[in-house]
Amino acid sequence: MPTNKGKFNGKVALVTGASRGIGAEIAKKLAAGGAEFIGVHFASNKDAALNVVDDIKKLGSKAVALEADLTTGISGVNKLWAAFEEAVRSEIGTVHLDILINNVGIGPPVSFEETSIEMYEDVMDVNLKAPFFLTQAASPYIRNGGRIINTSTGFTRVAAPMQSIYAASKGALETLTLALAPHFASKNVTINAVRPGITATDMNKEMRSTPEGLAQAAALSAFNRVGTTEDVADIVAFLASEEARWITGHCIDATGGSRL
Repeated sequence: MPTNKGKFNGKVALVTGASRGIGAEIAKKLAAGGAEFIGVHFASNKDAALNVVDDIKKLGSKAVALEADLTTGISGVNKLWAAFEEAVRSEIGTVHLDILINNVGIGPPVSFEETSIEMYEDVMDVNLKAPFFLTQAASPYIRNGGRIINTSTGFTRVAAPMQSIYAASKGALETLTLALAPHFASKNVTINAVRPGITATDMNKEMRSTPEGLAQAAALSAFNRVGTTEDVADIVAFLASEEARWITGHCIDATGGSRL
């Protein structure tokens, strides 16, 4: 893993959905760059989150696993932010934030006709409501020069009939990213989104479980391969760095040129 040594020295970060996959890789990238403290949010897989915390500590950063079920809506967001506040105050003595990564997302593969109201509400709670209100809660504590990065999906650009509500929720998140850019620019804070394509994570593990499925997934990219978590995390790390200070309100396509 490239160290990006010193890019994030002294920075405090919160990464949602960080126990596995892209979120875990992002958290470790920030640690490798010297972040002082990282909040590692998880919904249910505590062991995986603790493993990420251990990896972060080995890289020299402080970290705490933070449990919150964001399908519960605003109560889950409040629980997560309260736990983060308590943890960061305990670890570094004061509550502030430099980097907020709204990475968490759920997307059950289901047809339009079979999408229930319960599925709809869970997906919208996790993918849109949680980033909206977590960003709102964090806003007073984000320091000058801070970064907010939202994880979207390539399905906002490429049609995916079995992911209609997932794509819709992430499309709304991209629009929110644009809408909030002028607000946060007044505080010298950037807000951007990253749009991953098919990446080797648990979300699409079943699709990649057969040679035929893997070949189909790889063929979507101009590079004829499935993306890695590091492919996406490197882009997020760039947006979180000082080098990206002149980019805001933008969505970076990180699909590997899917269906160009």
